[in-house]
Amino acid sequence: MYKELTKFKTNNNFNFTAEDSLEEVCNASQSGSGIFLVYDASNEEKELIMVGSTGTVQNDGTLKSKNGGLYDKIVNGHQFAKTGRKYSWPAQMKLEKRDRLEVFWYETFNAKNRFIPTYVEGLILQKFLEENGKLPKWNVAF
Repeated sequence: MYKELTKFKTNNNFNFTAEDSLEEVCNASQSGSGIFLVYDASNEEKELIMVGSTGTVQNDGTLKSKNGGLYDKIVNGHQFAKTGRKYSWPAQMKLEKRDRLEVFWYETFNAKNRFIPTYVEGLILQKFLEENGKLPKWNVAF
């Protein structure tokens, strides 16, 4: 886990298998903005396979976020050229023979913290790049 994330006290995690409904198991904030990390938890040694974020800070310092917050970004966000991760994740997991994902989410911009979600996303991706020489498998680019 990344120590930079310990400052974000509004956070949680959930597990997801290809047989689960992402809409039902996702416990992410429906109003908060921040980042989420997706780990392949098929084996004892978890592998970070994706980092994502939602919410943009405007020039007046306010946050512009999508309706549905982190929850909506995780469940309905587009990935693998398919509509909604609720459909694309199970298909990709079966294709790659991944049994279980563990998703950790963090509100980075709220009353207690004012960290731009894409900044925190970039920070985690930078650390991953330094450690591994590449981005997580499910991150196409940054």
